[in-house]
Amino acid sequence: MQLQLISFVLIILHCMDYTGCQQHSSSRHRQHKQISGVSSGCQQGGCLTCSDYNGCLSCKPRFFMHLERIGMKQIGVCMTSCPLGFYGTRSPERNTCTKCRSECDSCFNKNFCTRCRAGFYLHLGKCQESCPEGLVRSDTQRECVPKCPAECELCVNSDTCTRCRPGLYQLSGRCHHVCPEDYEPNDKLMECTPQVHCEVGEWSEWSPCSRSGRTCGFKRGQETRTRQVLQYPSPFGQPCPEISEIKECLVKRRKCPEPGERERRNRNNRKDKENQEGRRERKRERERERDTGEREDSDNRNKTEHRHRRGHDTEPVSPDAGLVQ
Repeated sequence: MQLQLISFVLIILHCMDYTGCQQHSSSRHRQHKQISGVSSGCQQGGCLTCSDYNGCLSCKPRFFMHLERIGMKQIGVCMTSCPLGFYGTRSPERNTCTKCRSECDSCFNKNFCTRCRAGFYLHLGKCQESCPEGLVRSDTQRECVPKCPAECELCVNSDTCTRCRPGLYQLSGRCHHVCPEDYEPNDKLMECTPQVHCEVGEWSEWSPCSRSGRTCGFKRGQETRTRQVLQYPSPFGQPCPEISEIKECLVKRRKCPEPGERERRNRNNRKDKENQEGRRERKRERERERDTGEREDSDNRNKTEHRHRRGHDTEPVSPDAGLVQ
């Protein structure tokens, strides 16, 4: 209806003289022929019908009609959602974008603002120049917010601090002079942080009985065992327990080797080992020599037998050997 009224006013202004009226009458006739159905000249995907002069005249389902002003002219645009500063209304005939109240930057409907213009503050969907009692103005949020508790420097509401006054520690939106149980003050962050307690691993096996680093020359000594620290404590956490233990032990006294005796034993052991290796090598050499001699004797015997056998086969037979006496 609004577009039709604007078009009618423009036609009257254009028809001030007869010639202009004739020209417009012919162009209007051509335009009427164009918008009698879905016009092929519509460039926007959301337009159902349109004109070259007024843009979209109607929108496809689920699209909103929005009027954009260009100088003295208004152009219809079909949008999936209304721009900032407008809210959408739906009806069986058409969906339209309606401007929010003058003090609203954005709104849900004509009676409920979601953000205010500069100089106004939002409270319960209304943009106001001053806030009710108990609330203060927030220029950053453009809202009426609760007063911060006395111990807060910054807060999001009366129950949640985001920064405490000097000397206080923050924990879960509250400010504390002394941190609660299981928490400790962090002077760098000015926060209450959880305490970290020491954790240790399992005990190792007991060491051999020893005394002054030796394992001989005594009857009474000591055994030790240790365990590793898995988690070191924070400054106020539970400290670590003992990580080493010592207990007395008894062993059968045995004499420690004199200085240098171990080296002598090692040298003698090396010599004995070398002598054993030498003896084994000589034995292997004698066995190789014996095996070689036996093979040579066997070869000689075989050769001798072969010669005897060959000589017996070639011995001449006497002429008288075949005569009977």
